[in-house]
Amino acid sequence: MLRLALTPRWLGWFSLVAVACVAFLLLGQWQWDRYETKQARADRVEAHYTAPAVPVEEVLGQDPVPIDEEWRRVEATGTYDVAQTVLARNRPHEDGYGSEVLVPLRLEDGRTLIVDRGWVANSPQGAEVRPEVPEPPTGEVEVTGWVRPGEPDLDRDMPDDLVASINLDQLADRVGGDVLGGYVIMQDEQPLGASGGASAERPTPLEEPDTGIGPHLAYAIQWWLGIPAAIAFVLVALRREARVEAGLPAREPRPKKVRIWDEEDG
Repeated sequence: MLRLALTPRWLGWFSLVAVACVAFLLLGQWQWDRYETKQARADRVEAHYTAPAVPVEEVLGQDPVPIDEEWRRVEATGTYDVAQTVLARNRPHEDGYGSEVLVPLRLEDGRTLIVDRGWVANSPQGAEVRPEVPEPPTGEVEVTGWVRPGEPDLDRDMPDDLVASINLDQLADRVGGDVLGGYVIMQDEQPLGASGGASAERPTPLEEPDTGIGPHLAYAIQWWLGIPAAIAFVLVALRREARVEAGLPAREPRPKKVRIWDEEDG
């Protein structure tokens, strides 16, 4: 069988199986990485989403927020700079596509927190027309919500009041001030003092984060099981061909069952 295995044809088959095994290994690792990423995100949501709110200063600074702090529930006090409201375009929601409303909250210490107040549908006149946006409360307000890291810059030219992604560096250029290294998805806002006035409505709250991990673990195991299966397949095929060359049946005959009456006849 060794002589047959060293022929060019079988060496080619072995090379093909080796390439397939490497591919199965890498594909399995890719699915495993996706599983770990989604599992870690689900763990963060479970740990932070309903936890008591902490002051935003304990979580956010000028540096980008660490991934472990994602979905931390925080509270912040400041004043909305309504004139600097920016819409993040083309954002999906259960009702379709629209915009997320980003309003800078000027904090008491002079820094700026970007608050995502929620989602609004596109204008009935089309996506090119600015939709109606509910006004936030005036005066000092306390905002409670969840921390998210900024998004990559999609490098698209947009009007001053629109962005293609929630990129904090880009937003800092638009709204001015020392913008914190993460933004907050608003859960609730409460006006403070006699001068604070509540809006009649707020944008549609964003959907809760998805904590599903998908079938990635099962896919990883399936890809990895393909490695021993491929090796076993080529070895069985080699053994069968070697038996045929030796003048033997491709498969070993199954042992014949001895019946009770055969033993009695013996």
